[in-house]
Amino acid sequence: MFEKIRPLYDRVLIKKIEGQEEKTAGGIIIPDAAKEKAQTGIVIAVGQGHRTEQGTVIPLIVKVGDTVFFTKYAGTDADKEYTVLREDDILGIINK
Repeated sequence: MFEKIRPLYDRVLIKKIEGQEEKTAGGIIIPDAAKEKAQTGIVIAVGQGHRTEQGTVIPLIVKVGDTVFFTKYAGTDADKEYTVLREDDILGIINK
């Protein structure tokens, strides 16, 4: 359902990349509540861009398919997999 959303303005839809480690080196299982929030994800959809006071639209730098690193408490969680955030909350694009 969320993959069909088209964000508005300077917002970006991110599919979070969760870490695969669920156990410590000693074999202790870490519950979901104790895990840190994911800070990397893949851009699924982008808005048309940031609108200036004069009304012109500045296109976004990130594009669909980019893997990005974003601030820890950024955006709004759409569900466990997806987050909608502003482009300003993206710290960088991860090169593959």
